[in-house]
Amino acid sequence: MKRKILVILSDRLNRLRKPRYVEMDCDEKGTILHERFIRSLPNVPRYDEVWENDEGKKSTIACNRFKRKYRHRLEKPSRRENNRKRK
Repeated sequence: MKRKILVILSDRLNRLRKPRYVEMDCDEKGTILHERFIRSLPNVPRYDEVWENDEGKKSTIACNRFKRKYRHRLEKPSRRENNRKRK
């Protein structure tokens, strides 16, 4: 099973710098299979997970840690949330 992950690389000290967006394909163990930079955020929620690093780094290799963003607007709704909406 593949997961599609969005990583947001931003800078908390210099808010004028534009964030960079990285789209990753991972397997169930977390191994990165494919990584690509995207120019802007998509309009529809299509990611299984959204992670953010606010240290101002330019690539994911240079980052030390990431924070998970739960209920991000681009994260797919979970099956549990879909069942609640139907009832």
